[in-house]
Amino acid sequence: MRSGGGGLSVGIDKDTGVGVLTLDRPGKLNAIGLDTAAELAAAWREFRYDDTVRALVVTGAGTRAFSTGIDRDVEVPQPNSPYMVDDPLVAIGPKANDLWKPVIAAVNGIACGGAFYLLGEAEFVVADETATFFDPHTTYGMVSAYESVYMAQRMPVGEVARMALMGTAERMSARRAYEVGLVSEVTSPGGALAAAVECAAVIASYPAEAVQGTVRALWLAGEAGRAQALAHAPQLVSLGNLPGERQASLFSGRRPGFRLR
Repeated sequence: MRSGGGGLSVGIDKDTGVGVLTLDRPGKLNAIGLDTAAELAAAWREFRYDDTVRALVVTGAGTRAFSTGIDRDVEVPQPNSPYMVDDPLVAIGPKANDLWKPVIAAVNGIACGGAFYLLGEAEFVVADETATFFDPHTTYGMVSAYESVYMAQRMPVGEVARMALMGTAERMSARRAYEVGLVSEVTSPGGALAAAVECAAVIASYPAEAVQGTVRALWLAGEAGRAQALAHAPQLVSLGNLPGERQASLFSGRRPGFRLR
């Protein structure tokens, strides 16, 4: 097991060939800062060269959250152009780092916003009964572009639209996420990580060439449409996002409470 300074812990079981990446900032609901984003990218790329690791699980520490996405305390200066956007989370997923080993997401508690970059690049998602999913962008004057594209690969467009447009007013339960295809298995509270690791161990026991070829084939099925949609995301974000101070005002004045469905 090793821990990075930005809030990522990595554990490897050489016997089973399973690696576990844990977002390890439970006090911040596993929000992803710039250091953690860089650590995630580096870890995925390192695993490309480690043949002892044949399947991976990504999860969040503690019981309250898988991740709430980008750490809002981090300031990311943006170019003064609608054609250039610096997205600090654009390379936090395995596929963005050219890793084609299978990745399973184990979700406990809240998964929202930028967490969808990780869920969107996992092969499938296991969640416990406490898990909830929502996209807060529109509530705070931000365009849900990357997140909506990733979720549109996982569940019906109408469900994605409802999640993106309802913002913080509504959260999707683990059971509903299972019904619409975002989640492949719902476990008892606290059981998602063990269930995901068990699946990963089975997959890791199979010939790596066949597994990785299958992963690549699955992603090829939707790659053209996904790549085309993501290519438009920077301009949509740049043109549609409110200025940072307006976003901060909406965030600080947010209303408590939400509907769970």
